[in-house]
Amino acid sequence: MKVCVIAGLAAMNIAPVPGLLHAAEGAPPARPNILWLIAEDLSPDLGCYGTKEVWTPNLDRLASEGMRYTRAFTTAPVCSASRSAFMTGMYQTTIGAHHHRSHRDDGYTLPEGVKVATDRFREAGYFTANLRALPASFGFKGTGKTDWNFTYAGQPFDSDRWDDLKSHQPFYAQINFHETHRAFHAPAQADPAKVALPPIYPDDPVARKDWAAYLDDASELDRKIGLVLKQLEADGLAENTMVLFIGDHGEPHVRAKQFVYDDGLRIPLIIRWPKALPAPKNFAAGTVSDQLLSALDLTATSLALAGVKKPANMQGRVFLGDQSEAPRQVVFGARDRCDETMFRFRTARDARYRYIKNFMPERPFMQANAYKERSYPVWNLIKELGAAGKLTEWQKNFYLAPTMPPEELYDMEADPYSMTNLVTSAKPEDQAALKRLRAELDRWIDESNDQGRIPEPPEVTARSGATKPANPDGAPKAKKNKKKQ
Repeated sequence: MKVCVIAGLAAMNIAPVPGLLHAAEGAPPARPNILWLIAEDLSPDLGCYGTKEVWTPNLDRLASEGMRYTRAFTTAPVCSASRSAFMTGMYQTTIGAHHHRSHRDDGYTLPEGVKVATDRFREAGYFTANLRALPASFGFKGTGKTDWNFTYAGQPFDSDRWDDLKSHQPFYAQINFHETHRAFHAPAQADPAKVALPPIYPDDPVARKDWAAYLDDASELDRKIGLVLKQLEADGLAENTMVLFIGDHGEPHVRAKQFVYDDGLRIPLIIRWPKALPAPKNFAAGTVSDQLLSALDLTATSLALAGVKKPANMQGRVFLGDQSEAPRQVVFGARDRCDETMFRFRTARDARYRYIKNFMPERPFMQANAYKERSYPVWNLIKELGAAGKLTEWQKNFYLAPTMPPEELYDMEADPYSMTNLVTSAKPEDQAALKRLRAELDRWIDESNDQGRIPEPPEVTARSGATKPANPDGAPKAKKNKKKQ
């Protein structure tokens, strides 16, 4: 019996995991259920990360029961490119999904050998769900967001109903939350006078109110997370379900979302392993890790914990379990067209430094962007205060400069808000970092086959709906799938 099971697993490219044979003989599932909780536009602005004027007891408790990671980064600072990457385990720049909301109607599909993660889970015997229909007692629904920059032929998820989970194990499921994506709607709790407003923004009542509203949405997100975790317990699923909480990219503020500083790429990451299963290698409940992680690694690792052997071409790295790979020394990120606004940034980040290469330095930071002009009050505030001569010297020189530097280097330990460009620093350690990360980035661009080197055809830009966003968040109207999703 055991020999047959092992042979069958090998045929499906599934690696045996501890206890899996017992599951085959009728015991409860030995492979974990996997639940991703995905927030929109959220940096590590939670109580467990030390943020003030935010109330996140449920996520704080999740962190205390699991592992909290302090150096997790997405590969893009905008939702569609980031989600295209972490749902395939591949850089968006490699698979041609790097321009925000491109390829919606032109039939562009993933390159050969690249699959959406849910297809790989299903091949391994997992039920998949993008949960919208949640218990009525919650009083809210999941968004069901996918937002991929490619055409998916078929049905990426088996269900959108929470009620299907208990009878379909093991499962991979995700719940997407709109909170912390503009516009903010949560009840006011944070005191604008007490929030820790980053010095890159004008210390103005408008900026403080806007920052407080963002934190209030993080608190509301936490309330909803709490309902999900409580229901997981009530349904008897918590004991064998791995819970993974992330943001799809960084915070929705002027120099964060759509830009490749830490503010736009660094995300919260909390993982809680189920008590009923042996903890995987490298997991220690109640601890904090400063390991460098890419969002691609979450895909590769979740699949590995489901017993799936990592596909040979997948760019994510496994960091938990028996398939664990060598830790990353550098993580990479990219930004290309967002809505109607074209930039090409590439960045490499190690444990201490962030290096950014700007391929369009002739363009100003605040070049026209209808989405930010419409939705970000501080974007317009900066222009108003600049015209009135009321910005700090740094703010004036950064935001209102007619061009941007072709290269940037920041010491993230000494300068967490990336305000002092060290490209011309006389310190040997800074110059060594510049040389090292510049070389790492050039190598990555070449080895990953960065498609950003090829200009986007104008007809693709026009079809993407980039210049005429139809929804408040800039997204084209979603096409309704008549099938269950």
